[in-house]
Amino acid sequence: MKKEYLIYKLSESVKTTCRIDKDLFVRYDVKRGLRNEDGSGVLVGLTQIGNVVGYERMPGGGVKAIPGKLYYRGYDVEDIVRALMKEERYGFEEVAYLMLSGELPDRDNLAQFKELIVGNMPLEQKTKMNIIDIEGQNIMNILARSVLEMYNYDANPDDISPENLMRQSIDLISKFPTIIAYAYNILRHSAHGRSLHIRHPDERLSIAENFLYMLKKEYTKLDARTLDLLLALQAEHGGGNNSTFTVRVTSSTGTDTYSSIAAGIGSLKGPLHGGANIQVSDMFNHLKANIADWTDAAEIDAYFMRMLNREAYNKTGLIYGIGHAVYTISDPRAVLLKELARDLAREKGRQEEFAFLELLEERAIESFARFRGAKKSVSSNVDFYSGFVYEMIGLPQEIYTPLFAMARIVGWTAHRIEELNFRSKRIIRPAYKNILDEQTYVPIKER
Repeated sequence: MKKEYLIYKLSESVKTTCRIDKDLFVRYDVKRGLRNEDGSGVLVGLTQIGNVVGYERMPGGGVKAIPGKLYYRGYDVEDIVRALMKEERYGFEEVAYLMLSGELPDRDNLAQFKELIVGNMPLEQKTKMNIIDIEGQNIMNILARSVLEMYNYDANPDDISPENLMRQSIDLISKFPTIIAYAYNILRHSAHGRSLHIRHPDERLSIAENFLYMLKKEYTKLDARTLDLLLALQAEHGGGNNSTFTVRVTSSTGTDTYSSIAAGIGSLKGPLHGGANIQVSDMFNHLKANIADWTDAAEIDAYFMRMLNREAYNKTGLIYGIGHAVYTISDPRAVLLKELARDLAREKGRQEEFAFLELLEERAIESFARFRGAKKSVSSNVDFYSGFVYEMIGLPQEIYTPLFAMARIVGWTAHRIEELNFRSKRIIRPAYKNILDEQTYVPIKER
């Protein structure tokens, strides 16, 4: 009882010690969340990897919202994805090559890179056994633990030379699909009593195909191609997104690759970052059950206003999948993913649900505009359609966020390599202003 009381007493102190007057942030010009007053991000670094464009700066100051664009090493992601769609080929490996090297591969280089990736997909036997020993845990935690364990099997884990960083990066990109597939199969066995099967990667298959093969064996060509394109769309999103910035911050200390990537996994796991796709999926299922007429815009609008007023659903005042820190008019990833979702819904016979989701997107944006006035325009983000796509492919919710990590490991490793190869490296160390008055120490006998 004393232990519980002490914990209660200490937790009660948080109500006082963590209270900071919001006006002080304005007085000291604090960039909360590393954001400027206009909503743009504080400039803290330079990069040649990804570029997230959602606004342009005006000559007299301030920013103007524009249709969103995403660039990988200077190439428009829309151009990359549309080329892959037209040619009906798998492209995640090509994106990974581009991210790591800065160049588009020719056919020979791409073939050799794919061979290198698939050759590194099998796990160390000890890693397999350690995954089997873990029961009932979050797969993101299993992924982080498995990454940390890879340190023990690396002959040069602390070497940060370009050659060694590249070797480690390729190994991580290769092994993430295998770790996630194995971890889910163990969870499926231990938590749901299903039969346990472990399939080895097939050297003839792409990363997307191999993942589906290891996870559930049966899949369609469109399932694999859609997953491949979704991975390509989520591979990178600039140096300022929370998990990539986490990788850059930890890399700036000179720590090993596995510690830095595990930190990125911890960041991505959060519901305000990579975990958002699950929130959208849960919300969609709730709306399917609570909207009587899926074609009635007025009924949807009324329900969304109740949600925004914290009167319905989970009473957070949020509509998940709507809004982004940079994109306001459109998220290019969401635009492309919506097309993929439409094609997949047609194959799976789920056009009615897709039409409902499309109408929800339209009405959510309109509801936000009416609720907030003209303060800020919003658009759907990549999470709005990703959960529905995952579900149609037949993927369980437990791996939605790990799939995000499986894609983003490409961007993380590229940014780590860049961070550690600046000519003038500096540890990332922003400032916090202490607003508490100095105190006089009181001896313990006088307290």
